[in-house]
Amino acid sequence: MRLSEIFRLVWLNLSQNKFKVILTSIGIVAGSATIMMVLAIGTGGREEVAEQFKNLNAGAVDISYEENVVNEKVTLTYEDAENLMLFVPEISDATISYSATASVEGGELDTSSYYTVAGVLHNYGTISNLGMAIGEFLTEENNQNKEKICILGSAVANAVFGSAYNAYDNTLYIDDRAYVVGGVLSEMGSVASGISPDQTVFIPYETGIKYITGNDISPTITVIADDVEAVESVMADVESELKESYPNTAFTISDAGSKMEAASASNETLTLLLISMAVIVFIVGGIGIMNVLFVTVKERTNEIGILKAIGCSRKEILLEFLLEAGCTSLVGGVLGVLLALAVTPVVELFSVRVELSVQGAVLSLLFGVITGSIFGFYPAYKASRLVPVVALNQE
Repeated sequence: MRLSEIFRLVWLNLSQNKFKVILTSIGIVAGSATIMMVLAIGTGGREEVAEQFKNLNAGAVDISYEENVVNEKVTLTYEDAENLMLFVPEISDATISYSATASVEGGELDTSSYYTVAGVLHNYGTISNLGMAIGEFLTEENNQNKEKICILGSAVANAVFGSAYNAYDNTLYIDDRAYVVGGVLSEMGSVASGISPDQTVFIPYETGIKYITGNDISPTITVIADDVEAVESVMADVESELKESYPNTAFTISDAGSKMEAASASNETLTLLLISMAVIVFIVGGIGIMNVLFVTVKERTNEIGILKAIGCSRKEILLEFLLEAGCTSLVGGVLGVLLALAVTPVVELFSVRVELSVQGAVLSLLFGVITGSIFGFYPAYKASRLVPVVALNQE
């Protein structure tokens, strides 16, 4: 039998049993959709981690107050940052910052909204790799004079004024006090020292203490190691230096690399769990195809006997049933890809980043076809081994 005739038989059998094909492929539909979503969520997670930490200097080390054994709160200061710069080798720069929540009014806002307000020094922007869309970052003079000036994150500028251009040099009210918008950051989509720049209003360090927080703050000191390879030794030296100033106090000391590794590990764990689920779904779908093919072989025993009687070889019978299994899986794979496309907007509603790709669609189709072919082999093999006389006499 020619290959074209085998394909014609496969087409006739599948087209005459459309509903059966769809029901048979449901497991593959679920598996293909799952594998495509797994790849998309995994890719999205990796990109999210990369974006989340793209503005962190690789040599950055954050130090914050953790606890004091005598129940006396410790507040880190400028002097602590300066001492670290002076006494810890291999540190190129240091800054200190804190954050609080305050009401914001002005621009297009009808009512006050609450945003994170961060008190920072002039070098915070450089250390955190913050880019300006318009204007300039805070200066040392702004801090010394406790000026009421602010720098807006891109999301804040858009929400309050509609755009960075409209926000620049405009007036914003923070806790009912007027601040001049000295600039707007470029969109960052990331986190620096526990602060998300897009959603934050930056003001001079001393200005915030005077008008918003008072002295009730928990600052974070950020130091930059000269060499990325020396981060661990810098962290150890920082801890030793702080123990001399605060012997009964524990501090949280973390570096950008550790944060990225932790976030990446969490993302990889989620991806592995999703892959495990996809494998289970595929196995269940494959078993479903195998069971249906066994029934099909039983139902079409006479047909197989006729094909063998007119000269079809075992190889041709095997190929026909394998092609039927593969085509059924392909249908399931295509439907699975379409299902993944339909489900994506729903998944994104839960703040999960999904990055669909052509490669993901192709891989999900391949997995579907391979699964169907593997599980369809044994029924096809059984069909090819039927004895013609026995098959023709089968009721």
